Order: sequence, then structure tokens, then C-alpha cells
Amino acid sequence: MHELAFPLLVGLIAIALAFDFLNGLHDAANSIATVVSTRLLSPVCGGLRRVRNFAAYWLVGLHVAETVGKGIIDKDAVTPAVVFGALIGAMFWNVVTWLKGIPSSSSHALIGGLLGAGIAHGGFDVVESSGTTKTVIAIFLSPVIGFALAMVMVLITSWLFKGFQPRRAEGVFKSLHLVSSAAYSISHGGNDAQKTMGIITVLLYSTGNLKGEFHVPEWVVIACYAAIAMGTMSGGWKIIKTMGTKITKLNHHTGFCASTAGSFVVFGASAFGIPVSTTHAITGSVIGTGAARKASAVRWGIAGRVVTAWFITIPASAGVGAVFYVLTRMF
Repeated sequence: MHELAFPLLVGLIAIALAFDFLNGLHDAANSIATVVSTRLLSPVCGGLRRVRNFAAYWLVGLHVAETVGKGIIDKDAVTPAVVFGALIGAMFWNVVTWLKGIPSSSSHALIGGLLGAGIAHGGFDVVESSGTTKTVIAIFLSPVIGFALAMVMVLITSWLFKGFQPRRAEGVFKSLHLVSSAAYSISHGGNDAQKTMGIITVLLYSTGNLKGEFHVPEWVVIACYAAIAMGTMSGGWKIIKTMGTKITKLNHHTGFCASTAGSFVVFGASAFGIPVSTTHAITGSVIGTGAARKASAVRWGIAGRVVTAWFITIPASAGVGAVFYVLTRMF
């Protein structure tokens, strides 16, 4: 165990919750980009965004938190300095991509920061291969699955509604879009907030402040859901613009298909305890809706820039995490 003065412990928990808030701010686009771009935002923007993220508290288990807490880096090798380096590495990358309007993954930024700081502390032996491997695989699979599901949904629903009057079909899809957007917001809170839960829990464990077996305390769960909900309320409008208007043009039909496909991906990953990227899932789904109409409906140049950011997220945040871990050892 690594002893830590109480004020420093509180400070690290505050930094973790600040990351959770920034995660919500950065990833607001995930849950509302489709409703913003289709002008469905005004009736749902206010209180529902908070409720949707927080609703995951009652609907989703804590498998993802356990994976982050003890499945990426050996929990017995984690120190407060490792946690600090991981959080700063993730926050740095989030701020950079947020300012650039690039929808990168807060989840993988945190995983990268944790790997970088952990390896700087104890070498590659501290890496837990099982949790890390399934997380890395999900980087590639989640957008592909979202892309395929969204494309299939567009094709099937287009066939099912081909005999409907356009105005009637639009009304149906408007209602369905509202429901699917709420589902995606819940899945976002259920997966993304749990990464911070895992970080705080392993911090408590490593400092001897977690009694009994490794578990996520209830106050940690509530605090993390509240922080990400408040962050989501605060926006992230540059990324929303990229997600909702620059990659491909959305309507209520394609918005419904994108958010439904993304929900399936994220809920499925959460059930298996995989800290998947909600950004990857919804971006792949949005691209899939455009490709279902025609290849030229997707702005592939912008999509390519987004995908490039995905590939460098973990190495970049790992590098920053390692640097800040080393800096803490100098003081």
C-alpha cells in the first residue's frame, strides 16, 4: 500500500472528477450531435441530457469500472503518481482534440495515460494483457460494427417505409430519433463514467482506503455520474459540428439509425466490461448512414482526419502520462 496524505488523496479524486467532467464536455457530441444537426435539439437539450447520463446508474452494471480499475494495469502496481500521470495524460489529449474540433476518444485517452504512467513506473510487466487486449481490439471493431449496423438499418427501414407519405415517415422517424438519442446518451454515461470510477477505486485501493475486496464504492459511482452529466450539459460544440454536419448530412431517419446502431455497440461492450469508445461507435455509425445512401454522401477527407486521431490517441496520451509520472518522482 502507498500512504497518501488526506489532502493529496482528495486532490487526486478532484482531478479524476475534473477529467470526468471534461469527458462529458468533450463527448457531448456523442449523445446530441444527431439531434442538433436535424434541429431536434430544442425540445430535448435541457434537462434530458443530465437525466440520460445519470440514468445509467440504475440500468448498467459496473463491469467497465472493474476492467479499468484492475484489468489494464496490475492494481497492486498502481501508485498515486501513476494515477496522476494517467489523468493528466488523458486530460491533455482531450483538450487538444476539443480545441481542434476532432471527435477523439476520451476513453482511450485515459487508457493510454494509464498505460504510459504504469509502464513508466513498473515496466511492461505491470500491463494486464486480458483487459488491454480486448480494449485495443474494440478500437477497431466498435466503429466497424457501428458502420455495418447503421448501414443495414438505413437499408431495411428505407424498404419498410417506402410506401409511406414522406411527411408521415418523417414524423415517425422524428419520434424514433428522440428515443434512440436518449438510449445512446444512457449508454454513453454507462460506459464512459465508469472509466473514472475505476481510476478512483484503484486509487483508494492502492492507498489502503478501500476496505475489503476490490469493489466500486457507491459514493464513487454517484460522484462520477454527476460529474459526467454536468460536463455533458456544458457542450462541446466544435465537435458537435464535426459529428453532426461535416462528416455527412443527417435527417431524422439516418439520425435514428446512427444513434440506434451506436447504442447496440456501447451497451454490448458495457455488458462484457469493455471500455469502448462511444466516439468511435457513433462516428462509425454516422459514416455508415451516409455510405448507405451513396459513397459521395460521406466527406471522406474529414472522416480520415478523425480516424487518424483515433490511431494516435493512446500513444499520445501514454507519452504525456509517462512524462507527468516522471515529473512527480522528481518532487
